[in-house]
Amino acid sequence: MEGDTFSGLGNGAQIDAKVMQTFQKSFVQVQNIFDQNRLLINEINQNHESKVPDNLTRNVGLIRELNNNIRRVYDLYADLSSSFTKSREVTSEGDSSGAVKSGHKRHRPV
Repeated sequence: MEGDTFSGLGNGAQIDAKVMQTFQKSFVQVQNIFDQNRLLINEINQNHESKVPDNLTRNVGLIRELNNNIRRVYDLYADLSSSFTKSREVTSEGDSSGAVKSGHKRHRPV
């Protein structure tokens, strides 16, 4: 994927391999967190159903971990959004065709 470009985003936008690699890395991180959250939720549910005091006490820590994981996912998506916006700005600056760069405006006859 080195040196490749991705131009499937419309208006001839090109995103280099480094940006795509960053996106893929972030999506893998998010998926790993989701997998971990699924395990945490299963354990929380089992502890809750057991009604054993020690298990219920353990849930406090598990729920904190789950909340932290959700915060991490939010941060990863925010970073992705920012990276994507920056990459689009760089691509738009390099486009000298004079075409409309965003908004997909259509001109109507008067």
